[in-house]
Amino acid sequence: MRGTVVGLVLLAATALSACGIADSRSPVPEFMRAKESEPPPSDPPPNVKQMLREKLDSVFTAASNPAEVEVSPPRRDLHGQDWTACVRALQLTSANGRPLGAQTYRITISGGVIIDRRRVDADDACASESYEPI
Repeated sequence: MRGTVVGLVLLAATALSACGIADSRSPVPEFMRAKESEPPPSDPPPNVKQMLREKLDSVFTAASNPAEVEVSPPRRDLHGQDWTACVRALQLTSANGRPLGAQTYRITISGGVIIDRRRVDADDACASESYEPI
């Protein structure tokens, strides 16, 4: 009887393991547990200065005549695998030709490409960043 119970428990554990239910925290023997996946390798920080020199129009329109453009160091996005950086132009021109003054944007970079930009507000951390000219 005892051998039958042990056999059934092992059979059930094997079946659960085969179905993917026996993960690394399951109460089955170690050799039956699925191995924890390792995090994906971290890609190196992007060269944001070079990206902006080559593709400044991905942040500012050409008609705005951005001048004195500066960028903060790239930081890992807290919500994923992307990178973020703050970009500001100390002089911009509006569509009707009037000066806009300084404008700051947070950009998101994925796979070496700027995939998003948004204007920052007073609560954004860009105000405390250090900037370097591009």
